[in-house]
Amino acid sequence: MNDAAAAGSRKADSSRRSQQVPRVIAIDGPAAAGKTTVGRQTGSHLGYPFLDTGAIYRAMTWTALHRGVDLGDDGALSELAASISIDVGPPAPDGIEPCTIFVDGEDVTGYLRRPEVEAAVSLVSRIAGVREALVKVQRDLEGRNSVVVAGRDIGTVVLPKANLKIFLDASVEERALRRFAELSALGMDVTEEGVLRDLRRRDQIDSDRSVSPLRPAEDAVAIDTDGLTLEEVVQRVLDLVEGSQ
Repeated sequence: MNDAAAAGSRKADSSRRSQQVPRVIAIDGPAAAGKTTVGRQTGSHLGYPFLDTGAIYRAMTWTALHRGVDLGDDGALSELAASISIDVGPPAPDGIEPCTIFVDGEDVTGYLRRPEVEAAVSLVSRIAGVREALVKVQRDLEGRNSVVVAGRDIGTVVLPKANLKIFLDASVEERALRRFAELSALGMDVTEEGVLRDLRRRDQIDSDRSVSPLRPAEDAVAIDTDGLTLEEVVQRVLDLVEGSQ
């Protein structure tokens, strides 16, 4: 091959690489299915940034509670969601959250796991106007070269063109045990029965809402995490990433 032909070949290869779809991994599933932990570790293995979109809805919920907005007033909540500025930053070095969330410039990350937020987030996130406003924030991620995103409707609504879509699931009893351990480790006063009751209520709200109900994307790979260790689940995801290339 002469120099001109070689240069042309290199240019063609570069052009093909530049046209490749960014590597986007969407992880959906019900509350406490392990999306955040699995997504965070998957991103760490791959060198990809990770965003738990549930944190955005939690930030919106905390803001509504903090500002005294009536959680039964869909219009007021929709207006609030459209008016606030939500920004996402890297996690704090000593933080347990996978990212730092700012609302109108204020770091609200430390409030996202409070019991009152846990109890209200599904009620707030079911509102069409709230979801419409916050999906716009999430879609800004689509321009990144690579990202792991976890949520409830990432593969179906937010990033439907994601290269790989995964739906994590587990029995509600298994998920309740995980969430109870997580909240207890944070020093929160919760009971196993209360956590189980809250998860069942959230499952019903998430599945029955008229806008973006919780469901797997048609091309999602389902992983039942009952009885699996975190390492086993992460490895299954990494195997899927390798197989999809």
